[in-house]
Amino acid sequence: MKPQKQIPPMKFFELLLWLDGTPLVNHIEPYRREILNAVLYSFDPDGRLTYNNVLTGRGKKNWKTADMLLAALYRLVAWKTVGGNDVYIVAFDLEQASEALDLLKKIIRINPVLRKALKVTQDAIVRRDGGGSLKIISGQDIYGQHGKTFLFLGVNEVHAQRDYALIEGLQLDPTRPDAVIWFESYDTLFRKPGVPIYDMMVRGKAGTDPRFFFSWYAGDFCSDPSFANIPQPERRANPSMGVPGSGLDMQYIEQQRQRLPNHLFRRLHLNQGGQPTGSAFAAEKIADAIARGVKVRPPVLGINYSAGADMSDGSIDDGVLALGHQDEDKRSVVDLVIDQGCGVPFNPLKTVKLFAATMKEYRVSAVTLDRFALNTFASAFSQHGISATLSELTTHQTYEAFGPKLNSGRVVLLDNDKLENQFLGLVFRGAHIDHMPQEHDDYSAAVARLVNAMGGVEIDLSLLYLGGRRTVDAVKDWTSQRDASQPDDDHPLLSGGRRFYW
Repeated sequence: MKPQKQIPPMKFFELLLWLDGTPLVNHIEPYRREILNAVLYSFDPDGRLTYNNVLTGRGKKNWKTADMLLAALYRLVAWKTVGGNDVYIVAFDLEQASEALDLLKKIIRINPVLRKALKVTQDAIVRRDGGGSLKIISGQDIYGQHGKTFLFLGVNEVHAQRDYALIEGLQLDPTRPDAVIWFESYDTLFRKPGVPIYDMMVRGKAGTDPRFFFSWYAGDFCSDPSFANIPQPERRANPSMGVPGSGLDMQYIEQQRQRLPNHLFRRLHLNQGGQPTGSAFAAEKIADAIARGVKVRPPVLGINYSAGADMSDGSIDDGVLALGHQDEDKRSVVDLVIDQGCGVPFNPLKTVKLFAATMKEYRVSAVTLDRFALNTFASAFSQHGISATLSELTTHQTYEAFGPKLNSGRVVLLDNDKLENQFLGLVFRGAHIDHMPQEHDDYSAAVARLVNAMGGVEIDLSLLYLGGRRTVDAVKDWTSQRDASQPDDDHPLLSGGRRFYW
């Protein structure tokens, strides 16, 4: 396995075209060439690859996933080895897996030399000579891959993994000295020992592992001396900024700063983990409370539901309704969170009508509101047969009361991006819990108000919600013993023109 037996990666990439038909190497900036060459073509004096473990991190739109996939393609096609050229890419959700495989397929389609060497199937890319394959696997399927041997393993966006459970089964085969594991990711919210990416970053900064290649570009730390002393954190985190055709420039960064919650902007575009200074709730507690994959729980006969809302005049903020129940363990389970169903501005009275109709699907006849506009919305709900109570708590007090329930594991949240990001973005501003300027907390306030109002709800334990924790992505997928005999003309959540009654 001496260097002269292998094709240098840049020689291989010189044979290929990028998606627009131009030479691929024209799209690989110098800093990326250095990374690819160092990882794929650095050798010890005995001919062994210098690195077998890699972590790369930088801001969004800086080609970090593309580089990992190019490295995987190089290892699949060009690397000479006696153990077979099997390559795996681990993606932790279906969207990531689909995007990764789609990009590789597009590269193959535009390159005759790759079409000659490779065959594309529905879920894999296979060498025509039978020498190996590239497969994209879900993080949830890693347990089934124990004992597999591979030439290259790429792990996409490992920042969300808080322990080693999903990656411990795919380790280097000690009999394969040319095998490599490549991790690429943003920084993590969970900066503490035992979190894989945190441990890798500590190891990389310390420089104590000679076979670990650490490449990190972030607003608060940069491993590349060529970028480390640049004064702007945005440029340190985005080494591809200014490359023609990339769309990545300071104007784009400032646009994202205005549009994204602060904690999300920091992680995606500055590659900085953790939470904003003065965060009201711990990221770990929020993550622990989320039932991943569960978007909505349909109403079930025998469960008593409660409602909380955060109303809006329709000009800037969303109006949000949250519905939930208490389970057998007295946990507050959120079943549904919806807004007005359109952007702002919107008609708040139509939103009241939508919320009232949705509450009736869950057999809820009362809702706890914030004190915005005082009795205006209470009166509007009453016209639809819903009684409304104005909370005696301010929004700050609502969050204060919610906090102990969250921290003690007595809250079960839905997997909702807006909800999660709003809870993560809440901070202490002076003595009060609030969102940052130009951000929002409509979802989080509605859910916190619901949880606090849920107190004494009792549940018929013989009639738990369907499937324990069933994922339902749309109300049209609900199935139960409903009487669907009456039509529904204008409920935007229900399809098929039918309203459900018990």
